[in-house]
Amino acid sequence: MTDYEIVIGLETHIQLNTTTKIFCSCKADSWFDPPNTNICPVCTGLPGVLPVLNQAVVEKGMLLAAAMHAEIQPVSYFDRKNYFYPDLPKGFQISQYDRSLARGGYLDLPMPSGYVRRVSIHKLHMEEDAGKTKNAGRERLIDFNRCGVPLVEMVTGPDLRSADEAAQYLIRLRQLLRWIGVSEADMEKGHLRCDANVSIRPRGADYLNPKTEIKNVNSIEAVRDAIEHEAARQIREVEAGNRIEAWTLEWDEDAGVLRKMRSKETEADYRYFREPDLLSLPITDEWKERVLAGLPELPLERRARFMQAYGLPEYDADILTGERNLSDYFEAAVQAYGGDPKRVSNWLMNDLLRMLNDTGRTADQLKVTPQYLAEILKLVDANTVNTSTGKALLAKVDQSGKAPRAIVEEEGLAQVSDDSAIRAVVQEVLNESPKEVESYRAGKVTLMGWFVGQVMKKMRGKADPSLARGILEELLGGG
Repeated sequence: MTDYEIVIGLETHIQLNTTTKIFCSCKADSWFDPPNTNICPVCTGLPGVLPVLNQAVVEKGMLLAAAMHAEIQPVSYFDRKNYFYPDLPKGFQISQYDRSLARGGYLDLPMPSGYVRRVSIHKLHMEEDAGKTKNAGRERLIDFNRCGVPLVEMVTGPDLRSADEAAQYLIRLRQLLRWIGVSEADMEKGHLRCDANVSIRPRGADYLNPKTEIKNVNSIEAVRDAIEHEAARQIREVEAGNRIEAWTLEWDEDAGVLRKMRSKETEADYRYFREPDLLSLPITDEWKERVLAGLPELPLERRARFMQAYGLPEYDADILTGERNLSDYFEAAVQAYGGDPKRVSNWLMNDLLRMLNDTGRTADQLKVTPQYLAEILKLVDANTVNTSTGKALLAKVDQSGKAPRAIVEEEGLAQVSDDSAIRAVVQEVLNESPKEVESYRAGKVTLMGWFVGQVMKKMRGKADPSLARGILEELLGGG
């Protein structure tokens, strides 16, 4: 039986988070607005209007190109891409074709199984979005709000070899877009849209079979499922002696099936020509240097540095660089703490991340600042408070915004380490629990945790737990 290899390339459309559209002053983000309320003669293509290029779109495109290790071109041009859909009022889309903003580039994908897949970028260009249509019974409604929204389209080389790799590409791309601040990258809202080109070939072959394009996938899981379905279909067709047709397919996520939309267009079908209403776009060295000065350390570079400089395991470094806010928070907390970075990582991942997930906030929105987290850790290290009180302090600080040490003093939370005070409470617990004492002395040593818990309860969590355990072992052992 033939062993087949899946060959995948992805086309992603990235909505840039500018305030206004690419060629007019209409508001770019219309997600919560009624249909056809953020439109003007420019973005609806009325006769006699002229587009004016939004500088912020170019600068965000430059940042993305640099983050993808692409070469920003000194001169690029806009072109007209001609096609006729109901949601394209001009009858053409202003895009870039053979002289785009950037060329080349790549994105590395560290895969969970340990290898790194490098995905090349075949094309990176700016363009305007079209509108959208909606079925309403026997009618088809058109919303032009999205017309003219700024996009960067990126086309990968045929470098991906599985649905899992395609999903990982989107995960890393979404992370990067949010990290450098050029897009919200929310697939549900269409900020990041993906079409997948899929083909198969005998493993080791140096040619590509006809490919199909999958559209209408609006989540990473949907991309994974659609690719797996299409690859399996193509293998069945080839093994049955049939030829793969170059179709454009639509993914029905609810039914979990692919449906043929149309035969796939070629570039010649779009009849590209230079956009006559826009000049060439020159990018000077001075402009590029000024824009790229704002490019932060990238997530994979920071991930590697966290492992090397702080000795973090790969798992910790991956989570802590998932979002830039969290990554910045961790690093600020490590600097303020001055102790073991792994200890900071443990508290962040086990306690603060739970707080963030429960409240839907980001790390920079916490009242528990990195400095306050470091202060709590220092209080625990100095035995001023025990670990359980320290963890409770996280919520108290986040609710009040007060300094941890001030809360400890106001509420009397300081740990009791006085031997005689704890010994008196231990003796009280033993006097009240004759059956448990008898069971412990008969060999049920697991009751020790129960005894410690009773002491902590009576002392409102302020007892030094290790000292309490030591006294319990002494008194129970001598009984």
